[in-house]
Amino acid sequence: MSTAAARRVLVIAGLGKGSGTGASAARLFSKAGYSIALVARGADALNTLAQELNSSGGNAVGFPVEAYTPKDISNVWNSIRAKYPAPSFAIGAAIFNVGQSVWKPFLEITPEDVQESLQVNVQTAFAFSREAILTFKDNEISEPTGKKGTLIFTGATASLRGNTTTSAMAAGKFGLRALAQSLAKEFGKDNIHVAHAIIDGVIYSDRLVELRPELANDSNARLSTESIANAYMYLVNQDRSAWTWELDLRPAHEKW
Repeated sequence: MSTAAARRVLVIAGLGKGSGTGASAARLFSKAGYSIALVARGADALNTLAQELNSSGGNAVGFPVEAYTPKDISNVWNSIRAKYPAPSFAIGAAIFNVGQSVWKPFLEITPEDVQESLQVNVQTAFAFSREAILTFKDNEISEPTGKKGTLIFTGATASLRGNTTTSAMAAGKFGLRALAQSLAKEFGKDNIHVAHAIIDGVIYSDRLVELRPELANDSNARLSTESIANAYMYLVNQDRSAWTWELDLRPAHEKW
């Protein structure tokens, strides 16, 4: 069975509390006919989202992990491939939406802060990428896009520039961006599309409504998770003649 005939599967890691970018991407891709493999640390939010998608006619399975470590990520990918075996399914898209944020002045940052930021943003991203690319390489090329798979990384303002309280986070996000760029150059020849999205601004969330209602209610000043998800769908649907490596997304009134 060709990749085009098999049921498409999206693997997405990083869901937060189920109201952010990862959850919006899961909803959008589910509506488009993808089966959704949800990877997250919070089992409650993960299972709630899976039930929501399934009750809407989708096919979603939650794969909780104890922590975002390379070992846990490798193990969960084995479980995902067992649940969605070829040739009935084609795991052709993956989103690494995991992040570890540290907002502290430099002299207050601990060695543990640095270690955790680098582990989640770099080491775990390496492990996720390895499993995704190994999976994609076994796929047939899907037409009309001409792809074996698409791997997307969620970045941040700190992917490009540091600030007074972001030294630990920026180190991790710089590393994530460098990984994405390296993979895009290495595996494009294998028809694997790797893209990095810089999210430059405040994202609408339940927490934003609580802490900054003036921003949450101003669509000029904050990013919509649904709009970010639409951008990710755009990346996945790009054909081989014009691939985007990096998108830079921000609200209209963001200072940049």
